[in-house]
Order: sequence, then structure tokens, then C-alpha cells
Amino acid sequence: MARIVSLGSALQDIYLVDRDDLEPTRIGENAIFGKVLVGHKVDIDRISYEVGGAGVNSSITFARHGHEAILLANLARDEAGSLIIRKLDNEGVDNSYINFITRKSTGTSVILLDSRSGERTILTYRGTSEQFGNISEKDLELISPDWLYVSTLRGDLEALERFFKKARELKVRVMFNPGVKELAKPKELLRLLKYVDVLILNKSEAAEIVTGVTLAELLYHLQNYTKVTIITDGPMGGIATDGEETYRFGLYEDIKPKDATGAGDAFGAGFLAHYAEGKSFRSSLMFASANSTSVVAMLGANRGVLTGTEKLHPMPIQKL
Repeated sequence: MARIVSLGSALQDIYLVDRDDLEPTRIGENAIFGKVLVGHKVDIDRISYEVGGAGVNSSITFARHGHEAILLANLARDEAGSLIIRKLDNEGVDNSYINFITRKSTGTSVILLDSRSGERTILTYRGTSEQFGNISEKDLELISPDWLYVSTLRGDLEALERFFKKARELKVRVMFNPGVKELAKPKELLRLLKYVDVLILNKSEAAEIVTGVTLAELLYHLQNYTKVTIITDGPMGGIATDGEETYRFGLYEDIKPKDATGAGDAFGAGFLAHYAEGKSFRSSLMFASANSTSVVAMLGANRGVLTGTEKLHPMPIQKL
């Protein structure tokens, strides 16, 4: 097994679940929660307190897979922070490198979820996960990990570069899942990809940083920057290459999601959990898809995370 550091956000997720008042109303290509009126009270069927954030979700995935999982993140010493720490302890994630910040509260998301359609709206207070400049790349020297898994750092490319360079210096392999604020700076982001061993992003995100319309075109351009590149495309599956083999894959199971929160984290971290164990590229893609399917079938961003011991059934995957 491997030592894997997750660098990213840690949030409390508060779910407000209802089966009629949150029913989406379509307006052209968009939708609103049509029965939630300003100034009115709405009775909710269920409330659930969960934990999430890409750093938390990925570290839980690695721990359940049997890896040594370490989380680098920011929290506050408040109730939400305590809830996250308890969850990490229960999952066997090393949280001794977490930074506690004053003058801010732990990041929190309120998720309005329509239980019939699975549609949701997420209201997020970033709080302690708004910035990452205070987290030191020198922690990698103390941890000596095999892999560094990095999700969005809210556009802090300086912090990204510090961690990427330190990882290169220490011969730590890097997997990166950029977010909206990193993608908003395509030239700077592409420059940093020379430090990345595995890049994962979805089709629309890929189109923001390289030219191309089809998955094959986008992959062709991105593989000039990283050896292992994975592009997902929602219900259409995705495409991936490790420089030697290229696969086009579909869904593990075509199910109606109960809650899509954490689906991307489940795929990315699921891939690395399997890949870092020495499993094949093809097998790792299959497990990633199975892990994502399991997560969206349950409420919460990480309840459905698999352990890697499950027997997987065949899925559509074709070598190109």
C-alpha cells in the first residue's frame, strides 16, 4: 500500500431534503426550486449532517482502500471542525497535519436536495477552505508520501507551484484535479502541468484550457502536458490514456443518482486508490467508475466509497 497525501478543502455538508417543495421548475435550459418562495416558511422532510470537501472525500477513499491517508487542509476549532475531525478519526485518516485557523469558521455547504429527482443546489461558505497559502509544502518532507493528490486550491497557483516543485524534489508523484478558479487561468495552469503525473478533469473543463470539441481531440492536446490524462463526460463516460494505452469507457451502471455530490472526487480518488496499489490502468478506470456509481447512490459525498475488495462486474470499456 502507499502513503497518499490529500491537499484540498474540508467542509461540513448540511443536507435539507424534501420531496415536493424543492421540485425543480424548468426555465429554458435552467431550473429553479419553484415552490420555495421568498418570505415563506418551508417544511423539510429530512436534515442530515455530513462531511465533505475534495480533500476529505479523497482521503477517506484512500483510507478505505487500505492506504496510509494523510489530509492537509484548514479547519477552525468549532463544531463543524470537530465533526470533520471525528469523521477522519473514524475512517483512519491521519489529521495531524491539519491547520487550525482563527477568525474564520470551518467551511460549510447547505445542500438543497429534491429527493424525487436528485436535483440539488449547493450554498457554500468556504470559510477556512477559502485560502491555502498558509499550508506549507515542507510538510511533505516530514510525511514522505508516495503520492500527492491535489484538488482545487481556489486558484492559488503560487501554492500549487510550491507543492508541485517540492513533490518533484522529493520524487513524490502528483495527481491533480483542478477547479474552476485554476481553469480560469489556462496559460498559468498549463505551465504547471509539467509537474503533474496524472491529470483528471471533465470535458467542459478540458475545453477551457486546450482546443478541441470531441473527447479524442481534447485528449490528444492534453497528453502533450501529462503522461496520464483522464477526461470524464458525465453519462457519456469518458476517455483516458497513460501514454501507452488509451481507453474509451462508459458508465459502470446507468442508475438514477440519489445525490451527485462528490461524484467527481469519487472517480478521481477511486482511480488513484486502485492505481497506487499497482493495479492496471484499465482496472483502475473501472474501479473509479464503480466508486463514483456507488457514491451517487447514497446521500453524502463519501458514504458510498468502496474499499477495493468488492467484486466488480463488467462495464463498457474499449481499448482504442
